[in-house]
Amino acid sequence: MKYIAFLGALLISTLIFAQPDIEKTKEIASFDAFNASRHFDVPEKFVGQKYDLKYHRFYWILDPAEDSIRGYVCSYFTAVQANLSQIDFSLENSLLVDSVMYHGAAISYTHSSDIVSATLPVPLALGTLDSIEVHYHGEPAGMSGFGSFIVSTHDVNTPVLWTLSEPYGAYEWWPCKNALSDKIDSIDVYVQHPSAYKAASNGLLQSETPFGGDIISHWKHRYPIATYLIAVAVTDYAVYNESFALSQGPLLMQNYIFPEDSATSAAASPTLEDVMQFYDSLIAPYPYMNEKYGHAQFGWGGGMEHQTMSFMGGFGYELMAHELLHQWFGDAVTCGTWQDIWLNEGFAVYYTALNYEHTSPNYYWKIWKRQAVDYICSEPNGSVFVYDTSDVSRVFSSRLTYYKGSYILHMLRWVMGDSAFFQGNRNYFNDNYFDYAYTDDLISHLETSSGMQLDEFFDDWFYGEGYPIYSINVSWNGIDTVGVNIQQAQTDPSVSFFEMPVPLQFWHNGQDTTIVFDHTFSGEDFYVNLGYFPDSVIFDPELWILSKYSTVFVGMEEESPVQLASYPNPVSGFLMIDLPENTAATVQVFTATGELVKKENISNVQKYRMETSDFAQGAYLIRIDQGQAHYVSSFVKL
Repeated sequence: MKYIAFLGALLISTLIFAQPDIEKTKEIASFDAFNASRHFDVPEKFVGQKYDLKYHRFYWILDPAEDSIRGYVCSYFTAVQANLSQIDFSLENSLLVDSVMYHGAAISYTHSSDIVSATLPVPLALGTLDSIEVHYHGEPAGMSGFGSFIVSTHDVNTPVLWTLSEPYGAYEWWPCKNALSDKIDSIDVYVQHPSAYKAASNGLLQSETPFGGDIISHWKHRYPIATYLIAVAVTDYAVYNESFALSQGPLLMQNYIFPEDSATSAAASPTLEDVMQFYDSLIAPYPYMNEKYGHAQFGWGGGMEHQTMSFMGGFGYELMAHELLHQWFGDAVTCGTWQDIWLNEGFAVYYTALNYEHTSPNYYWKIWKRQAVDYICSEPNGSVFVYDTSDVSRVFSSRLTYYKGSYILHMLRWVMGDSAFFQGNRNYFNDNYFDYAYTDDLISHLETSSGMQLDEFFDDWFYGEGYPIYSINVSWNGIDTVGVNIQQAQTDPSVSFFEMPVPLQFWHNGQDTTIVFDHTFSGEDFYVNLGYFPDSVIFDPELWILSKYSTVFVGMEEESPVQLASYPNPVSGFLMIDLPENTAATVQVFTATGELVKKENISNVQKYRMETSDFAQGAYLIRIDQGQAHYVSSFVKL
């Protein structure tokens, strides 16, 4: 879908590689959530289940100075049930149906509850190919989702019209099968518009034919396409073409840009050739090689990956790379339900970020990972799976759908290894080419490529909520063995334990050793012979695990202290610790950097209760000395 992105609204005027900036994502996401915040009944209506769409021919009369549409949609379909006698399309009630035509003759129909139902003169046999035309006109409401049909201006007062149907908005401006169940095999788009303007759409431009004082622009697209990816835009575009060199040959790159921004776009768009070559080699050849890829500028803060021609609010590096990636994941392979929208958006965010790893592994890639982790972990809960698809702002949550979805892919890569991960992604793409896909399809391909069972991983990270917080204690017996105790708390009770391999980087005299621990339960002890006691230990130095506030406490002990559980953990109010003995004790609380923030002497207490409301957010270590016994615990303050 559209990009809730780092640099979505930023226009770049040079070819400089852009630095990741999560704040831009938050700004645009806030704008999007405001515009898509209402709940409503999902208007897919599940119409059209009795036929399989093959082709649409659109003829629309559009003037960007007028908030209206007139025209018809001719639909070719095949009956998938015997004796098909009625054809249904979704169409918003505010649009008026002029007639429904069948083989050149008007037939009876009804239009209510946002559904046009036409009665066929003779029932169709199973497998019959036939066609029907719906002629209509009106002023589209265009207010669901992100605004499905918008008339606005650019450059102060120049009219511009665009469409953006994702997720449910197509029925607000044309009669359609408004569901993620049936890709249309091919389309022709005819737009009649005033001669001062140009029309942009999917596929290849076939002609611009004078018609009275108007122009009829004809676009032809011969690849399967989802309903919500069909789009048009009309204004006084400046057009320039480029040619990108890809593995299958040269590709037309076509740009429809507001005249006042054409110089900016022309400076920025060539940077996309390297990105497209990267995707072309990493995933599969560009899916629409027989046609084009292009940009059509529109007056919106982000972008939308309309098939073969993304609608763009700007030309920042990440925005262009994100919408381009969708031509593979989102367009060629489309999520089969809006609950699985991460298959579009999580892939787009992660593969966009892989450009940073590809070109700047030691700088921008690290910045992206750090910003992504901090953003995802800015709240303690939320699943990637969308339980409420009537809430558009939740469907397109930048924190969950986009960035937590992207980090699921990053962690899968860590768990599986690069070879199995990328091969699994390629197999998933190739087996669902020009079709709809589901999370289970991805899981199946990843399990096949890796030989692993991933049910638990997806139960925790995809369906579950929150993230783990690690508290790691490293101690030394004074001879040759380093003891590592790894405890894990979870920020949401939906997950009891995140089973992940845990990397620790041990440093000593300027040299480092990284060891990956197969962590299977909280409180698990490990012993390693490093030949030295580390000066410092870094948790997950390459940020493979989605975790915040995780801390390593390093200390020399003649005898390792006993670990005690603290609860609730994480905590926002009172913290409880059950002590083994009911005797006097000294309690000390340290920050992750070793600063003493609290010291208290207690007596005759076996259940220790500590107020944490005045503590800053972060990880803390508790040391309790009770006679000759020493205990440690840790907690996270949210």
